[in-house]
Amino acid sequence: IGAYGATRVFRARGPEGLAQPVVDAMSRVIDEHGHAYALFGGGLLGFEIGAGLAARKHAGVTMEVTGVRAEDGKLVAERPILQDSKISVSRYEGELGIIIGRINAFEVVSRDGGPAEVVDVDVEYSPWSNRATMVQRGEQRGADVDIEGADILVAGGRGLGKAENFSLAEELAGAFGGNSAVAATRAVVDAGWYPYAAQIGQTGKTVAPKLYLAAGISGAIQHKVGMQSSENIVAINKDANAPIFEFSDLGIVGDLNKILPKLTEAIKARKSG
Repeated sequence: IGAYGATRVFRARGPEGLAQPVVDAMSRVIDEHGHAYALFGGGLLGFEIGAGLAARKHAGVTMEVTGVRAEDGKLVAERPILQDSKISVSRYEGELGIIIGRINAFEVVSRDGGPAEVVDVDVEYSPWSNRATMVQRGEQRGADVDIEGADILVAGGRGLGKAENFSLAEELAGAFGGNSAVAATRAVVDAGWYPYAAQIGQTGKTVAPKLYLAAGISGAIQHKVGMQSSENIVAINKDANAPIFEFSDLGIVGDLNKILPKLTEAIKARKSG
């Protein structure tokens, strides 16, 4: 952690994988050391800890933050609003400000700093913090697929028609080769067509690949928030009025079950030629 700019790390021993014990520990550290801000990365655990700490400390909180800057000695948070058409600016008037970032919104920057100092903290956990326990850890189906780090994503929606047709998306991703992967919408994950580990959107993962190819995806706002930072968006849909065409760089209207195999063949032919 010191390589990324941290000079001190507070370590508390307690229940594993739960948000409330972390809230207890952070609340104590903030009280003892007078920290003015608490910053969290995006993700379910970050959201839960940040929201819990905000409630505990009666602090102002801003979520889905994509930019942070210093202004007159204080931090200012920026977040997109109105379907990302405008930027909202948040300033904090209380003793503590909480900032929760949007997933993949910030670049990881390493620094030349030395190792961080580790400070052990004794925490008296709240009674409710120990009511839940971690029973078991396990990998979910498809967890080995890193869609967040992929350069090329082929994402499938209900327009694929059935689970078996995801093989078309997988074959296309395979033709691209390199750092390519297959992703899915919530609708197909809920239908059991593809694993949750590949889900993109408000209740899934946020991605920013160099190429995002959406096959049979309507483009609802819940999905858009998870992939709108992609460098290039190509959409294939038989519905010419699908919302996804409004924010795509290239749109193809047609039967994706015919288009995907031809696209796969074309990519393979170009690579072999």
